[in-house]
Amino acid sequence: MREQKESMENEELQETNLEETNPLQDKNATATSTNEENKEVKKSKFFNKSNKKSNQEDIDQLKQEIEQLKNDNAELHDKFIRLYSEFDNYRKRTQKEKLDVIQNASESIIINLLPIIDDMERAIKYSEDPHVDLSSMKEGEVLIFQKLNALLKQKGLKVIEINDTLFNTDYHEAISIIPAQKEEDKGKIVEEVEKGYMLNDKVIRFSKVVIYQ
Repeated sequence: MREQKESMENEELQETNLEETNPLQDKNATATSTNEENKEVKKSKFFNKSNKKSNQEDIDQLKQEIEQLKNDNAELHDKFIRLYSEFDNYRKRTQKEKLDVIQNASESIIINLLPIIDDMERAIKYSEDPHVDLSSMKEGEVLIFQKLNALLKQKGLKVIEINDTLFNTDYHEAISIIPAQKEEDKGKIVEEVEKGYMLNDKVIRFSKVVIYQ
């Protein structure tokens, strides 16, 4: 009985010690929890401050980029205005030059024709003389014609040749047809009624011809 009583007293003593120890452990646990919370708060403040700084840097960077884009746009607009102005001036200048060419296209040939006109006027005046030498007059007319013909050739005029050629619609215009007596004569040119001409390899007047058919 005595041993049993002592055993019970020891158990009560241990329980009392446990009750005295638990409040200290609770205080330590509470302090630890508080420290962790403080650390989390400090960490949160640090990251918030860091994020604000980063956001401000991003905003400043965007502002710089926007300003640069505005400057680039203004520069491109200025270049466009200058190029458009230059092109408009070029267009007006070329239109004027084209109009001048059209209006004065015949100026050169007319200037070269003037001496020939002078020769023709002198020939006409000479022919009015009743004592004129007909042979010399004819010779003068031939010279005037040769002079005119040389000028036209110089300007690119060529006669379309007919000698022993077959009818070709690219160069000839048939104004009359004669029945061919031989098969091999069909398509041949019989006679040239009016000469044809080319200017710089372009037909400006077809040769009027009579052909066998």
